[in-house]
Amino acid sequence: MAIFLTIIGHNERFRMVKRRFQHSTETIHRHFREVLRAMMKFAKEVIRPTHFEENPNTSERQRNLRQIFPGAIGALDGTLIHAIVPADQQARYRGRGRGECYQNVLGICDFNMLFTYVWAGWEGIAHDARVLREVAFNPTSGFPFPPRDKYYLCDAAYANTRGFMTPYRNTRYWLSDFRRQRALTREERFNHAHAQLRNVIERAYGVLKARFPILKQMAPYPFRIQRNVVIACFAVHNFIRRCNIHDQLFMDYDNDSTFIAEGQEEIEGGDEDDMDGRPFGTQNNEYMANLHNQIANQLMLNA
Repeated sequence: MAIFLTIIGHNERFRMVKRRFQHSTETIHRHFREVLRAMMKFAKEVIRPTHFEENPNTSERQRNLRQIFPGAIGALDGTLIHAIVPADQQARYRGRGRGECYQNVLGICDFNMLFTYVWAGWEGIAHDARVLREVAFNPTSGFPFPPRDKYYLCDAAYANTRGFMTPYRNTRYWLSDFRRQRALTREERFNHAHAQLRNVIERAYGVLKARFPILKQMAPYPFRIQRNVVIACFAVHNFIRRCNIHDQLFMDYDNDSTFIAEGQEEIEGGDEDDMDGRPFGTQNNEYMANLHNQIANQLMLNA
């Protein structure tokens, strides 16, 4: 286990781990594979939906935001993880703007930065909405649809439909947009509150990538191994959080309520409209639109 954690926690190559632990490369390789297989079973135990109960350790700010969005049970978003793929497949894994290869990972976390669902291995060019659509309707994915009166908070890359609440489009949204000027309109007030609560998944990804540098510069394993390494990192993340281990990274990101993820842009629609919500039903869109208006009106009354 120490060998495995050294590799994923310090992004050490096998030849360096060989020197540190004084074992042959074959032994290092064999133990790494054995632990990784065990971690896939462990991940099923620690990456699972919560019971939608209020966490007594949440901050007052978080509790106030939860009162504004009483049906929210978590946040959903995708993230790009560096990948090494064969030359003939690199076009499908090219990231957005940087030219490197990535795998797109879909994650859901609760408001305690615990990941409740992870699906890894999608091509880097895949739109977040497409990943959600394919995963949600894949009978083997085990996607945890929220109960009828609950929903996940998502950014504008997704559709505003039952179970998935997104912000108002063509309106300021990212927390950095509100640093110099406070929210003024009802839509901006809604988006600001939405962004503050949904920011939990950005902070969770921040903790994950800060703890495991291998996610920023993946080793040249076969792609199936790379995907499993990603899931193993999520599992260790959840284990540390569930066990209430005194962890400096969690403390830092717990206190950083304005954490800004890389590549955030103002919501203006465009190709974010790829997923129009029709697979989930038009009436579902109307339901969430009405819920939008109710929360926005409440925020204006409380202003």
